[in-house]
Amino acid sequence: MPSITFDINKLSEDQKEQIVEEFTKSASRITGIPEESFYVFINEFPAENVGVGGKLLSKK
Repeated sequence: MPSITFDINKLSEDQKEQIVEEFTKSASRITGIPEESFYVFINEFPAENVGVGGKLLSKK
């Protein structure tokens, strides 16, 4: 079970569909593994839950 994990802020449903489709196609083309074998996990982290350089992203 090959898997792809993508961490990002919020995405729309349409953006998620595009991410899953394009990442799967690319990974399959590069590895030769059938698209049906791939799992794609999208982890959404709101800006208020992420800090960079000692500051919350929601405060930047």
